[in-house]
Amino acid sequence: MIYAENILICIAVPFLISLVFLRNQVRVFVASFLLGMSVCLLGAYIGGFIHLVSGLSEGDTAIFISPVIEELMKFLPLLFYLFLFRPEEKSLFLAALGIGTGFALFENCCYILTSGAGSLTYILIRGLAVGVMHTVSMLTLALCIMLALRFRALTFASLTGALSVSMTFHGLYNLLVSTSGITAAVGYALPVSTALLLYIPFKKLRGLGIL
Repeated sequence: MIYAENILICIAVPFLISLVFLRNQVRVFVASFLLGMSVCLLGAYIGGFIHLVSGLSEGDTAIFISPVIEELMKFLPLLFYLFLFRPEEKSLFLAALGIGTGFALFENCCYILTSGAGSLTYILIRGLAVGVMHTVSMLTLALCIMLALRFRALTFASLTGALSVSMTFHGLYNLLVSTSGITAAVGYALPVSTALLLYIPFKKLRGLGIL
């Protein structure tokens, strides 16, 4: 048994102190990083509760429930930031990146403390697959929202569509890795492959001075 709340406090306090001395884009990223860790813990509470009351197995919960809850929990602070502060596209992108990275880091820390760090294979899977998956899903979500903003099509339908893309990506990953063999190998390679593909539009946007 681990005390996730204590782990969160231990990791978050140095970042909170650093916020006092940070400004502009770096501050946005660090604050979003902290939000990502916080919503990870909150999402674990909600997912665990639904798992208990629904009677679903751990596998079914991971495939059908966790992607919806976790992506929604990551999406809500980004949506709040978008409508309350009306940030520039660069700040929105950094916020999404921070939330996804913070979520991935905190989840990996908790899993490693639970299962141990003796297996290099397990560590590589947690870092290169699961960790990257959370970051990629948020980057995809941010790019979809930025695209909707560019075409002045930021509506409930477009936001729901963007959220559905991230949920589908997350759910597909969990489904692929739920079995062993070639299917799991494809699932483990999916996040890194998608990250490499996302670098193409990112590089183009950076060349245009947007990011």
